[in-house]
Amino acid sequence: MKAVRCHELGPASNLKVEEIEDPTPGKGEVLIDVKAGGLNFPDVLMVAGKYQFQPELPFTPGGEGAGVVAELGEGVTNVKVGDRVIFFNQQGAFAEKAVAPAMTLVPMPESMPFEVAAGFTITYATSYHALKQRADIQPGETLLVLGAAGGVGLATVELGKAMGATVIAAASTDEKLEFCKNAGADHLINYSKEELKDRVKEITGGKGVDVIYDPVGGDYTEAALRTMAPGGRHLVIGFAAGDIPRPPLNLCLLKQCSIVGVFWGNFARANPKVQVQNMVDMFGMFEKGTIKPLVNDVYALDDVVDAFACLSERRAKGKVILKP
Repeated sequence: MKAVRCHELGPASNLKVEEIEDPTPGKGEVLIDVKAGGLNFPDVLMVAGKYQFQPELPFTPGGEGAGVVAELGEGVTNVKVGDRVIFFNQQGAFAEKAVAPAMTLVPMPESMPFEVAAGFTITYATSYHALKQRADIQPGETLLVLGAAGGVGLATVELGKAMGATVIAAASTDEKLEFCKNAGADHLINYSKEELKDRVKEITGGKGVDVIYDPVGGDYTEAALRTMAPGGRHLVIGFAAGDIPRPPLNLCLLKQCSIVGVFWGNFARANPKVQVQNMVDMFGMFEKGTIKPLVNDVYALDDVVDAFACLSERRAKGKVILKP
């Protein structure tokens, strides 16, 4: 089968597409014919050797995907050959075939295309877990989304609206903000032209925001934290800007607010029943048309280097997908 392979940690330009042997499912595993794989920042970090968990070299990157069950390992009873499923691992999705633990598979809604399903789990599940379990966001609260035109950003804009929040989308270009507007954002901030703190103050009438969704980090974290309302929650999702910020903690004291970490992968492994219910909730939203995942950047497996560049250079508008 054809697969993307990482033989050397560093820039994505090191990645190669090679022919390797088909994987074999072990006990409790299934073999999946991969129809599409979703690219995420953890994949970029893992290839660069900067992620929390590092597989042995060489490895096939790709933390999530969607496809059709092709073969069952010993003891698997929860799925059958031919089922359309979503899978998520720490690696392996950027290939024509992948092996995944059977108990982690999620049946796809019949109405969901593979390209949408492949990029649904990590972005939407991260965002929903962040808003529901970590922030406990309530109808009528104000949500500020940084990096709002990216995969997790647009998911959060949609989910925040679906959960009854007033959504402020912040991004770096007017073109990106147009996507946020189409996703349902109530207010838009171009933080390459406008002062974030001043615009939030204007939009909220001086009250500030109740929840901040921050997948960006860098200089924007402190600027956003200064916009917090009393009792607010600043959700730490990731650091797309590259730098891990060190905001002055006296802001939490003065603002009477919280900085809340979000690590969806660990949550999902520790709370599988809650994770499944979260997915059921979101599939219901999808089938009602409440959320409409945007897949705007689809690349062939052979163009994996271009796909990584699209994401790491923050050119993506919605989800970046690789198709075998």
